[in-house]
Amino acid sequence: MHVRWLRTHSFTAMLYVAAAILLLSYFGSKGWAGQKEEDKKNLPPRAFAVFPEYTGIEIPRGEESISVDLYIKNRGRSDEDVFVKVISVPKGWKAWIKTYSFGVTGVHVESEQTRTLTLKVEPPKEVEPGDYEIKILGESMDGKLKSRSSLIVTVKGEAESEKENGVEILTSYPVLKGPTGATFEFSIEVENNLDKDMIFNLSAQGPKNWEVNFKPAYEEKYISSLRLKGDQSQSVAVEVKPYPLAEPGEYPILVKVSSPEAKDEARLTIVLTGTYKMEVGTADGLLSLRAQRGKEANISIYVKNNGSATLTNVEFLSFKPENWEVKFTPEKLDSIAPGELKQVEVTIRPAEQALVGDYAVTLNVDAGKISKNLELRVTVQASTAWGWIGIGIIVLVVLGLILMFAKLGRR
Repeated sequence: MHVRWLRTHSFTAMLYVAAAILLLSYFGSKGWAGQKEEDKKNLPPRAFAVFPEYTGIEIPRGEESISVDLYIKNRGRSDEDVFVKVISVPKGWKAWIKTYSFGVTGVHVESEQTRTLTLKVEPPKEVEPGDYEIKILGESMDGKLKSRSSLIVTVKGEAESEKENGVEILTSYPVLKGPTGATFEFSIEVENNLDKDMIFNLSAQGPKNWEVNFKPAYEEKYISSLRLKGDQSQSVAVEVKPYPLAEPGEYPILVKVSSPEAKDEARLTIVLTGTYKMEVGTADGLLSLRAQRGKEANISIYVKNNGSATLTNVEFLSFKPENWEVKFTPEKLDSIAPGELKQVEVTIRPAEQALVGDYAVTLNVDAGKISKNLELRVTVQASTAWGWIGIGIIVLVVLGLILMFAKLGRR
């Protein structure tokens, strides 16, 4: 009895505890949601701010480009469409607002949210040491709200020898090879040889219309700067997307890492082999022909190179019924240049024992990197000689019947 009483009361106690937890969770969530609503009511109806991550930075003389994160923060209760632009740059300087691959003039920001863009700045080549101001303006769609901010760029005039020892770029595979349509990814190691923490700007110079972006190792987000502790290093991925119409060949990518006290650069190379595309068909689009058993029938096919790489050692194969013969003239093509079309004659000879009917013959065009199949329907017909023999037999039968009826009529 004592044991049963303990079990009963233990189970009841567990029910009470579970109910208490559920009640606390419910009222706690309601309280949290209510608190959030209360906090939102305390916000102004409309308010936003546009500002760079760093209001002042230092760069060495000769730096070609700078990238700084630009924040658009909505501090009001309502969502906002914010137009952003650079309204003032020093003479000879260039500055614009962008994302990873295109320029930006406006952005939608939800209440209590922050959007991040990139402020790209390019100083002139012969810039003198000093302080330079870039002014940014954010404006609401109705023009009632405005936010102004600025970035002060201090150009320092240290000697080049003092700047090139503090950071180093290392890579084990500086050359990558592949087709034009591929996305290439280099892995580089950035070493901070200084004895203090430093923020390094990341920039790259590639061929026109190519996309070059930086990513942390094993992550998909893009970055434009890197914070490193003194005497430490970090892996960075350099993602490169070639221009879709780029010709096969070698293309250099110049990667730069810089800070006010150190800089380095590394040359990466992409070897494009071109794209491999091939088209196979007939001039009139028909994929059928008629043949007689034991006799040859001909059809012309074309092979066209629609890619940007030359097709070499193009060979022909066939998949056919037993005892059939298929020949190609020429038997192979040494090369087909991009955009070039070549004609091939195909001779098909059905077997002597082939029955009348339709058969499938598959032609395979193999260029190594790419191959295509062309399926033909071959209709085997009876020989015309047998047709004449059949007609002769019919004529003889008709004549015989006429003679028989003539004799019977005389009687």
